[in-house]
Amino acid sequence: MEATTQNKNNTPRKKDNPLLNIGLNVVLPSIILFNLSSEKYLGEKWGLILAVSFPIGYGLVDYLRQKKINFFSGLGLFSIIMTGGIGLLKLPREMMVWKETGIPLLMGLAVIISQKTEVPLVRSFLDQLIDLDKIKNAFKETGEPDYFEKTLSHSSYLLGGTFFISAFLNYVLAIEILVGQPGSEEFNKSLAKMTALSFPVITIPMMVMVAGIMFYLFKSITKKTSLDIESVFRQ
Repeated sequence: MEATTQNKNNTPRKKDNPLLNIGLNVVLPSIILFNLSSEKYLGEKWGLILAVSFPIGYGLVDYLRQKKINFFSGLGLFSIIMTGGIGLLKLPREMMVWKETGIPLLMGLAVIISQKTEVPLVRSFLDQLIDLDKIKNAFKETGEPDYFEKTLSHSSYLLGGTFFISAFLNYVLAIEILVGQPGSEEFNKSLAKMTALSFPVITIPMMVMVAGIMFYLFKSITKKTSLDIESVFRQ
């Protein structure tokens, strides 16, 4: 039976297939940009269009399946559309560099700034995965109702920091890898190389850091309450 998760409204949602995610967002675009962007095959323009169509299509299908889009996935989709736009309009290479740097920077700022709002982004994200009300009630029973809120706040700042690190790594990668001008075969091939390298250089370290933040969060739950980790995940 296929595993599912539930959102806050108890609507079943299929889990993303990580291999399909990586394949459509990283592997296929890289292969197309590197191998099919020459005039012998699709050319620079149609090679770029085909390459970005896969992650855009994946994002749209995911939106239709979930019937909603969160801030992070929305900004990611916007980033992909910008990549296509910069290439098709043949805008200066520097715009791609700043786009690669600016998107994770905006994510980090949004996470931290949202801490001052009624609905912090980290809380909205976590509430889709774990039962925050159940956890909050468990902390009330311990006589430390504010402890979990402080832990969530610390986690938000840590997550914001990981996005800032990602912004720096994106900048370095873009400066070192991107060559040629948008709209050229040389640029498409360098973009393919950067896309492929972003997974081991940026995505994997980010995943490790996020896993560390989740461990910190869960450790506070098991340390201060009688809850176990499995019991707080939404079924």
